[in-house]
Amino acid sequence: MPSRVEFREDRCKGCLLCTEVCPTGIIQQSSRFNQKGYKVVEITAEMMSECKGCAFCAMMCPDFVINVFKSESEKGGAA
Repeated sequence: MPSRVEFREDRCKGCLLCTEVCPTGIIQQSSRFNQKGYKVVEITAEMMSECKGCAFCAMMCPDFVINVFKSESEKGGAA
């Protein structure tokens, strides 16, 4: 399974810090608002395959919105 990112949209405040640190530039502000009235971020389904699993976005996020799941090959493979 390739690397992927999941966002907890209910926690997102739309600060866009994650968009600044993504080396592939695939994270973008969506047109959707969460329950608190903030525009949330997203990675489109077409762009998710570009995710490197680096987790820079998750490390930068002050609100623990982002979960990164790395592919097995990017973790170093099976032992």
